[in-house]
Amino acid sequence: MSRFTSAAFVLLWSALLMSLAMPARADDFPSRPIHLIIPYGPGGIVDFTGRELAQKLSDILGQPVVADNRPGAGGIVGIDFVAHSDPDGYNVVLMDPAIVINPTLQKSLPYDIFKDLVTVSRVSSSPEVLVVSPQLGIKTYAELVAYGKANPGKLNYASAGVGTAPHLAAAMWELGTGIQAVHVPYKGIGASFPDIMSNKVQLAFSSIPGALPFTSDNRVIPLATTGAVRSAVYPDLPTVAEAGVPGYDVDVWLTLYGRAGMPPAVLAKLNSSVRKALQDPDLVAAFAKFGLTPVPTSLQDSAAFTKSEYEKWKKVISDGHITLDAQ
Repeated sequence: MSRFTSAAFVLLWSALLMSLAMPARADDFPSRPIHLIIPYGPGGIVDFTGRELAQKLSDILGQPVVADNRPGAGGIVGIDFVAHSDPDGYNVVLMDPAIVINPTLQKSLPYDIFKDLVTVSRVSSSPEVLVVSPQLGIKTYAELVAYGKANPGKLNYASAGVGTAPHLAAAMWELGTGIQAVHVPYKGIGASFPDIMSNKVQLAFSSIPGALPFTSDNRVIPLATTGAVRSAVYPDLPTVAEAGVPGYDVDVWLTLYGRAGMPPAVLAKLNSSVRKALQDPDLVAAFAKFGLTPVPTSLQDSAAFTKSEYEKWKKVISDGHITLDAQ
């Protein structure tokens, strides 16, 4: 090999190595399908939202965004998959508030949400709705609070399990009102509705999509919603905050997370693509049918939101003395 050929060979390899070491550019991403991990089984609001978002992102990014169900351990399996994937932006996970609740509630997790994950963008917002049994004879939120304070320990409330959003919404409500109620966990909030209708359990904080089939024909009675503002689905109902618990705000939000350490240009492109998807009129209309409001947010605001929600629920779990053995 001549000196010229040898030198050219060295330069070629040097250029190749430099190109491999250079951070990915936004215009190179994506060059293959992206997997949007849904950490729950098919059906349900996370699955619906993930599939709607994946379809829009596919159109925007020009590569398939595959909705990939990886259920298990209340979302932990799917989150762990992304937390230990390559930090290249090709695996993201859509998750509900359990992602910030589990680090306080669980004794150990196979990942650290602040070290192993990065918040790509908020996706949707949806308050819960407080519903009661028709047989309780209570028609307004104020009547429920008066009854609960006059009859400590006589109200039972259903949840989807210890540490779930319906459970912590009720625990936060107890702390804010001083009402003492008895927690009755179920395997999913939907399983509790027959018992609410028959007054075996008096109340529950439910997702709006879960409650709508039952409130639409008054099989259960809606009294209030849990967001910072009134719900478009139940515009005549007060929020818990305006009805007497200042600062009360429970949102069954969904947020997209990726592997920490991905190239900044890739993270920025994912964020801008999600924000664009969430402004699509068809997606907005599809979300509205299930009481979901799109929430496109900047990277900075998305990260701050995850941190604030973590701190909020950590305090509720601590103040409410909630453990996985709690009832």
